[in-house]
Amino acid sequence: MKSRQKIIPHLWFDFQANEASEFYTKLFPDSKIDAITRYPAEGQKVHGQPEGTVMTVNFDLSGYRFIALNGGPHFRINPSISFFVVCETIEEIDDLWKNLSKNGRVLMPINQYPWSEKYGWIQDQFGVSWQLSLGKHKDVNQKITPCLMFTGNQCGRAEEALNIYTNIFENSSVDGISRYDGTESQDKKGTIKHGQFSLGGEKMMVMDSAMDHPFNFNEGISLLIECNNQEEIDFFWDKLSEGGDPNAQQCGWLKDKFGVSWQVCPSELHIMLLDKDPEKVARVTNAFLQMKKFDLKVIQKIYNNE
Repeated sequence: MKSRQKIIPHLWFDFQANEASEFYTKLFPDSKIDAITRYPAEGQKVHGQPEGTVMTVNFDLSGYRFIALNGGPHFRINPSISFFVVCETIEEIDDLWKNLSKNGRVLMPINQYPWSEKYGWIQDQFGVSWQLSLGKHKDVNQKITPCLMFTGNQCGRAEEALNIYTNIFENSSVDGISRYDGTESQDKKGTIKHGQFSLGGEKMMVMDSAMDHPFNFNEGISLLIECNNQEEIDFFWDKLSEGGDPNAQQCGWLKDKFGVSWQVCPSELHIMLLDKDPEKVARVTNAFLQMKKFDLKVIQKIYNNE
């Protein structure tokens, strides 16, 4: 039995979290919306959202979990983190391409490439980027896989990041690396053309790109780590924040030395925010909005009104 997904991609929207989640769950097979949380009146000076509006949508696409947030117009999703999708039939890849390309932008035309009989890279109408590739599910063992692209001043650091991440997370491994040979692009010989690795048993990908991209990692897509206790929160916070930006640490968020945004969160928090008692939800929301690193004991006491 597959273990519960520990690292969850978190998508920052202005106000389209619900719309985007419904679009994706209708498009991908075996998908569903799991839960919706709403903003309380408390903490409005921080979150700035009207009371009762959708805060987060937890949804599942073909067995892979996502969280969508309505956070306001502070960050924009960009292709520095995309999602690689394995399609096993021509009909499937054509259908996904047709739907994801509506009001979207083609980053790489769907075509035959050396690595795939049929492949394309599209940024959809909500800004989320998808790499669609014809292949076999068993080659990745995951339908959807996040892919981190190191561009600009981070280009050439994909291997360093891959090694750091796999040393931090248990049950991790480097599964394969393809390197630039110095003849096919402006990318430096030996840097990563495509790398695949596992973090806690979950597949991820990295790549370097020396092209002149107008984007880099930001909070538009972050990686949320569900932690079982304070010991885990402290461990991941300390390891991932080392060398990162201390000014980007708030509400459980941090930015690592490569500019990648992570959220180090207690798994209990999601349950608390779904409580039917609005006063409990309000107390917890107001509390965690004041924190940098989460203090689970404090959150539990406030939730229980102790």
